[in-house]
Amino acid sequence: MSDHQYASVRYLVDDVDAAIAFYTDLLGFTVLSHPAPAFADVVRGPLRVLLSGPQSSGARATPEGHAAAGRNRIHLVVDDLDAHAERLRAAGADLRSPVVEGPGGRQFLVADPAGNLVELFEPAS
Repeated sequence: MSDHQYASVRYLVDDVDAAIAFYTDLLGFTVLSHPAPAFADVVRGPLRVLLSGPQSSGARATPEGHAAAGRNRIHLVVDDLDAHAERLRAAGADLRSPVVEGPGGRQFLVADPAGNLVELFEPAS
């Protein structure tokens, strides 16, 4: 896929290498590029996450007061939510919510090393 075929989200991170490890080892992303210590991008299907460290142009362009991990989050659809929660707990990931159930399915939140939230969601059957 070329860059314009992805839906891209930029996350500001404190440590690009820790973020790469989190997204690849724990959430099944692959590294698309890592051209400099301050930046990498990882992909999963049509989703591209731009991991911008403090010295990246993306981080430097962000106004003061808007750089903290926010309320927006990536939403990943998974099978067997309980197995994912157990695997992430065993890996020491920072689960930020219990499994919550609603009419559309079940989900929980996990934080990446910089505190950005990722939602894992299993649709109702």
